[in-house]
Amino acid sequence: MAENDRPCSGDQSARCPGRTWDELADADSRTVPVFLRRDASRHLGSAPLSTDRYTSPEFFQQEVERMWPRVWQFAAREEEMPQPGDVVVYENAGRSFLLARQPDGSVRAFHNVCLHRGRKLRTTSGNVSEFKCPYHAFTWNTDGTLKNIPCRWDFPHLEGEKMELPEAQVALWGGFIFIKEDAGGPTLQEFLAPLPEHFERWQPEQRVTTAWAGKVVAANWKAVAEAFMEAFHVIATHPQIMAFTGDSNSKYNLYGDNVNLAITPFGIPSPHLEGVDLDQQAVMDAFLKYNGRVVPQNTTITVPEGRSAREVMGDFNRKRFGELAGRDFDHASDAEVQDALTYNVFPNFSPWGGFSPTVLYRWRPWPDQDHTLMEVRILSFVRDGEPGPGMVPMRMLDADENWASALGVLGSVIDQDMGNLPHVQAGMKASKTKKLQLGNYQESRIRHFHQTLDKYLET
Repeated sequence: MAENDRPCSGDQSARCPGRTWDELADADSRTVPVFLRRDASRHLGSAPLSTDRYTSPEFFQQEVERMWPRVWQFAAREEEMPQPGDVVVYENAGRSFLLARQPDGSVRAFHNVCLHRGRKLRTTSGNVSEFKCPYHAFTWNTDGTLKNIPCRWDFPHLEGEKMELPEAQVALWGGFIFIKEDAGGPTLQEFLAPLPEHFERWQPEQRVTTAWAGKVVAANWKAVAEAFMEAFHVIATHPQIMAFTGDSNSKYNLYGDNVNLAITPFGIPSPHLEGVDLDQQAVMDAFLKYNGRVVPQNTTITVPEGRSAREVMGDFNRKRFGELAGRDFDHASDAEVQDALTYNVFPNFSPWGGFSPTVLYRWRPWPDQDHTLMEVRILSFVRDGEPGPGMVPMRMLDADENWASALGVLGSVIDQDMGNLPHVQAGMKASKTKKLQLGNYQESRIRHFHQTLDKYLET
């Protein structure tokens, strides 16, 4: 058996041979936060998933009716709508909403549908003083109250509350604006727990969007999301990063129903490269070449004798990120300035933790079970006392444009991920067994995700 094909142990408590992430945390040059050190893994069974969950229009319709209206969805960042009258159009799963900044600074969300003949009130974001329907000029104030009906004499039956725009719940956390269509249910803080506690250290509210790209992918929204829930695919999909990525050393934590975390260490070789002669300088050189998320291109760093690439990169990034942010990051652990701390919040929100520029994923069905709008943002710190950069709008990539054209080296890695997904969707439709098999540990976040989805669909 080839070294790259050597299996890891298969019992539910097993970890791949090699240093675990927790052993790396033991050797970190700084104290790693306790919440990252905790083991929150659990065995969720080994039953296969049905491919119908990704390919069936009927299953998709169940999601639209039973799940999407009842979950908190990340709809916008605060920097997208800083001024009263600013409006963001948010669309997902057949619904359209107008997020409107009110004169008192609050944000409200209204269904983006004229109550006269059903036209969308707006198709673009912007700054407005009212919502006027382009069809017949029925008009609402930005607080959702009716402002004007042309030929009012012909509509004596339309009065009062029945003509207020239906409203969705809105809540804010960390510079993120969330909405939930249905009333009741958990608060946003309850839904996100323990994310706010973890991210208090990394201050997402002090960051702004500095890059943002989106592209429609020919695959189910869950299949696209799951491409970012495990590091197991690195060996085949991203072989160029194996020299500095401890893919199989990753740690997977599951919190409650809605939140989970993958911690993938950088600065160490993949366990799949056991037997390959890689010194610490070779690890560093590969890191610098292929990890543009944390290191400017063409940077050179020498690893001194007796030190590891992981330690030296930690020192470099503490200084570099501190200078960029105008903050002292000397307390930051090596893990927090280089590892991929990839959180996932059910159903479609995935922010990275740590002190490096934050990578943020969002997935929305666009518009059916076979297509997804995949979005990637980069959030960067705003220096204290300085105005932040202007809001960067989303760049919608055409079918023939690659992610690298918008996001550089990070985009080139995403291009590799996206290259798999249309074939995944086509393969699931062609499957004879109609079953998907998952690893007990490395793919536990995927199983966690589906078990949460089932709780909505069964209610």
